[in-house]
Amino acid sequence: MEKIKSSIIIGVAIIITAWILGKSFQNRNQNLDSISVIGLGTKDFVSDEILWSGSFNAQSMDIKTAYNKIVSDQKIVRDFFISKGFKTNEFSFGAVNFQKKFREIRSENNENSYQTRYEQVFDGYEATQTISFSAKKNPSLMKRIEDVSGKTSELVNSGIELSSNSIQYTFSGLSSLKQSLIENATKDANERASKIVKTADGSLGKLKRASMGVFQITGQGSTEDDSYGGINDTYSKNKTARITVRLEYELD
Repeated sequence: MEKIKSSIIIGVAIIITAWILGKSFQNRNQNLDSISVIGLGTKDFVSDEILWSGSFNAQSMDIKTAYNKIVSDQKIVRDFFISKGFKTNEFSFGAVNFQKKFREIRSENNENSYQTRYEQVFDGYEATQTISFSAKKNPSLMKRIEDVSGKTSELVNSGIELSSNSIQYTFSGLSSLKQSLIENATKDANERASKIVKTADGSLGKLKRASMGVFQITGQGSTEDDSYGGINDTYSKNKTARITVRLEYELD
């Protein structure tokens, strides 16, 4: 009786093992009977949004004097940009920020010339004021912002040094652009797969899986390598967007 039970158990085990091996073999063949291709979608476009900002400061040992000076300079800066053709609603000033400044003085021990001490000494207050310009889908205003960003050195004649930040360019239609690129990349991948299979006298089957690569925005003509986390160039007005799509098809 025990021998019969052992034989049954062994027989069931053999059947299960055969089934598992069969499924593994079947799955292996299924993986071999497929093709994976990568499609590319690219598009050149021109930014329609711009952001530019700058800052200027005033210093004094007295915080009130520093504030009054920055308020006075703000009027000069405002008049400068108005003289360049800007309206008051086309730029804005940020809040005035204050920072305590310190300078380091060095003193030597008279008894031991090898011992040097450094001491932080209060050196007054620095008031900083920012000014920013932005435009969206307004080519005329964008052009004026681009032009004036290179002329701020003229404020030196008024005793004001305006530190200019780099212009940033963005695009308002990024969402629809990305969808269009995905469609183009998918179509490109499908065409590539079809050509490969046709050349080999095969037949393209059902789509097994699809995955999207990283969305990249670079300056036109850039040779920058693709980044794993994606590239989003904001310093070039003329840009190129690209995306990849990987498709895997069954082979009939």
